[in-house]
Amino acid sequence: MTEADVSHDKPRPYLCTVCDKRFTRKQHLTAHRELHTGAMYACSQCEKVFSSQHSLRHHMNTHTSKYKCSVCDKCWGSGYELAVHRRTHTGEKLFKCTLCSKRFSRSGHVVRHSRIHSREKTFICQLCDKAFSESRSLNRHMRVHNGKKPYKCHECDKAFTRSGHLNTHMRVHTGDKPYKCSLCNKCFSRSDSLHRHKRLVHSNRKPYHCPYCGKLFKTNTKLKRHVLIHTDAKPYSCRHCSDCFRRLEQLKEHLLKSHNEGTRFTCNICQKKFIWKYHLKQHVIRHEGVKPYVCSECPKRFYTARELTYHQPVHSDYKQFCCGLCGKDFKRKSDVKAHFKKCSAKLRYTVTGVYLRHD
Repeated sequence: MTEADVSHDKPRPYLCTVCDKRFTRKQHLTAHRELHTGAMYACSQCEKVFSSQHSLRHHMNTHTSKYKCSVCDKCWGSGYELAVHRRTHTGEKLFKCTLCSKRFSRSGHVVRHSRIHSREKTFICQLCDKAFSESRSLNRHMRVHNGKKPYKCHECDKAFTRSGHLNTHMRVHTGDKPYKCSLCNKCFSRSDSLHRHKRLVHSNRKPYHCPYCGKLFKTNTKLKRHVLIHTDAKPYSCRHCSDCFRRLEQLKEHLLKSHNEGTRFTCNICQKKFIWKYHLKQHVIRHEGVKPYVCSECPKRFYTARELTYHQPVHSDYKQFCCGLCGKDFKRKSDVKAHFKKCSAKLRYTVTGVYLRHD
């Protein structure tokens, strides 16, 4: 039996009376109980939020030199984490999978990896029978059923099911954007947003092609939307009349406006009604006077992410959008669209002598 197996099979005598979860140590049970109280503890130095005092105390060690790596100066929350981290510098991997000989730096990683071979999913949801290989995945899944969002933002009262999502959201208020594009210096609060930006803006790769006209697209969503032009398909039909629509959102809007079917979202302050929940959220923010989106280059603040995105090119000389007719460059997509209409009208007038106005 490997060391990983021994650690996995340790007795768990301490039982949580709320969710029946068991623990090997009493202090682990005490820290776990705080999850059920809904209390939140914020770090005074980096504004990260934790569900227990134990987790906060553990995190505070990362702001000191108590457990500091002598190689890269990174600080950790415990001596065990520091010892495991040091293996990244030495390349030491003590724990080995008996089936595929893959090696790991932590015993727990071997246990988790072994479930790939056994396809074991012992943690089952009692409400929908969905199975998981880890208890934490099941606990996270249960929030889908109970609607609990224990991680709340103290700036705008927005709530999240995961602490990581809250920490990412906090960058909206702090203006922190640690992920920087090496090509245009644009910054992002999330790594996936940076990857998407590089793929859509700086990459010329268009792997999705239209089977009717051969036109290429960067995303499958844009291809599907384009194909409807050729097929003239309108898969979303109204149950009350003969109208059909290409997009689901068009049908929903039609049902509300023409047949008064569906849910309108009402502002509690001025009673104004909206078709889309997103539009209501943007509207309420203006009543509250809160401008959560901060420009990283200047002190200006904005109500919405769209307003901030429109503002940011002011601080850059990079012009990523080009007119296909005259070659003029623009910072914003909306600007090149407006210019293209005028430019195409002028070209048409030069050829035909007839000026067509675009409203």
